[in-house]
Amino acid sequence: MPTPVTSNEEQFIASTIVESRLGPVRQTYSGTTEFPPIAKAYTELSQVVRESGLLVRTRVFYALVGSALVLAFAGCIAGFVLLGDSWFQLLIAAALGILFTQVAFLAHEANHRQIFASGPANDRLALWIGNGVVGMSQSWWASKHTRHHANPNRVGKDPDIEIDTISFLDEDAAKARGIQRWITQRQGWLFFPLLTLEGLNLHVLAIRHLLSRGEVKGRWTELGLIALRFTVFVAPVFVFLPLGMAFAFLGVQLAVFGVYMGASFAPNHKGMAVIAPGAKLDFFSKQVRTSRNISGGWWATWLMGGLNYQIEHHLFPNMPRPHLSRAREIVIEHCQTLGVPYVETTLLQSYGIVIQYLNRVGLAARDPFECPLTSAARRV
Repeated sequence: MPTPVTSNEEQFIASTIVESRLGPVRQTYSGTTEFPPIAKAYTELSQVVRESGLLVRTRVFYALVGSALVLAFAGCIAGFVLLGDSWFQLLIAAALGILFTQVAFLAHEANHRQIFASGPANDRLALWIGNGVVGMSQSWWASKHTRHHANPNRVGKDPDIEIDTISFLDEDAAKARGIQRWITQRQGWLFFPLLTLEGLNLHVLAIRHLLSRGEVKGRWTELGLIALRFTVFVAPVFVFLPLGMAFAFLGVQLAVFGVYMGASFAPNHKGMAVIAPGAKLDFFSKQVRTSRNISGGWWATWLMGGLNYQIEHHLFPNMPRPHLSRAREIVIEHCQTLGVPYVETTLLQSYGIVIQYLNRVGLAARDPFECPLTSAARRV
């Protein structure tokens, strides 16, 4: 079995910001010159994967996962009732944050047609559990995520590297002003603390999208499901717990949900090659060179809902979660044959790479007259 690329070797294919004494040099983007198209690379790989039966649906697996989640939610409800007016309720809140994230993984897989053979059946499941259980907007997520899969890490086309609170490109970091600039300069170290607000942010984005003036298919159905979720989950917390404890319960749940979601999605592309706007790459190169896998086997697959096999997921978005590990072996061999780096690191290594990358991008937001020693200290 060929050895995957290590985190040190990864630095050669990731976008970098090099700093001189005069300030940060602009971030470089990879393109056709660095990654020349490979003819028939994906066609040959896809044929092997199909012949191996790795695209066949695994209904039993997803039925077991769904049943386990139902039992876990039932346990949380029972615990909530039995604990009553107790600060131990915050443990229930943390557990719910984890469970909502696991349900979000299932909604993500339904969006990719991984669970059922029928497209409409997958869409209905994603709608009911995405909106009605997690509280996100199915239409907002599907649109954003589809664009990401089509052009991962491509400047101007991948919404996941567009500026939000965090800047993923130096040109965005350079535009930061005020408190945003202060955050951007330190965004690598602040990344995980900021994720505690991501759960609330996802709910706000859902409502903002559904109440926008643009056309939203199924707007009222989505709003109705989110309202139902509010009635079933949020309202009882404030009815049965003291006001202060209720806010603490909701805060812990949202913080755990946000950190878990962000910590699961962030390692997969951040710090990998950023593709120039006009670059022409073949599908195989585009997906492999911008994605990073997380090692760990079955426990990483459980923890990250299959997102640890990000390379295989991007190559075969509709592949069921249980088949991704077998596909990995095929893809590694194919990459070795074609001379394409296959990047895989541990979870902790990936977080280190993400933090380092964000800190380097954040250098673009610093004062050009700042002391070089101060800048160097921040970079460490």
